[in-house]
Amino acid sequence: MIKGVRADAAAVAERRGTMHMVSAVSREQRTAARVVGLAYLLALPPAVFAEFVVLGRLVSSDAAETARNIVAHERLFRLGIASNLSVFALDVALIAALYVTLKPVHRGLALLAALWRMIETATLVGTTLNDFTVLRLLSGVDYLHNFEPERLQALARLAISAHGAGYNVGLFFAGLGSTVFCCLWLESGFIPKALAAWGVFSSALLGACAFAFIVFPELAKFVAVEIYGTPIFLFELTMGFWLLLRGLPPSGAAPGALA
Repeated sequence: MIKGVRADAAAVAERRGTMHMVSAVSREQRTAARVVGLAYLLALPPAVFAEFVVLGRLVSSDAAETARNIVAHERLFRLGIASNLSVFALDVALIAALYVTLKPVHRGLALLAALWRMIETATLVGTTLNDFTVLRLLSGVDYLHNFEPERLQALARLAISAHGAGYNVGLFFAGLGSTVFCCLWLESGFIPKALAAWGVFSSALLGACAFAFIVFPELAKFVAVEIYGTPIFLFELTMGFWLLLRGLPPSGAAPGALA
């Protein structure tokens, strides 16, 4: 009986704590949440352009064909690099804004998620250097004349393969960080619980698939990018519009009001 009363009291205290957290949303959190929404919406188009339009059009399994495509469309390839860099710059703003928005929910977990996402961004920035290596190998500069064209083409294709491997590493940390952030969204009551739960699922799926591809690379032949990429894309797109147009709930709103 006493244990039941204590459990009920603890549950009431937890609900009150969460309600107080929502009712005490600061102006800084509201501004940061709008930044999160804007960053999601701004980052998606260049990310899709760089990875699917540019690389999807120029890169094939044949090294010679890939080299010819890149040489013939060098400006497009460079636009893909620039698009990725813009995405990474937006990611830094996104991560900072997520931390500011969600640190009142749990400061330690928000910091952990932010650090994991920063590892992701740093890894992907480093991966982009491989794209400059591709351009250098195919540029025809004097000090590369001692290498046969076929060897340079193979090295360029190898550098592009390293791009893909680096993205798997980055996406693993992206999945970890995004899963924790979405758990905090779920706890906060700031967004609909169904949307937050979808974020937890899609983020965990992204991280799990990236990790599986590192251990079992042959799985990439059977698991299409649409399977693990579409759920997180839909979540980020929905979150972008929700936070930009609705923002955080008004002060005094009950946590379950948006569910």
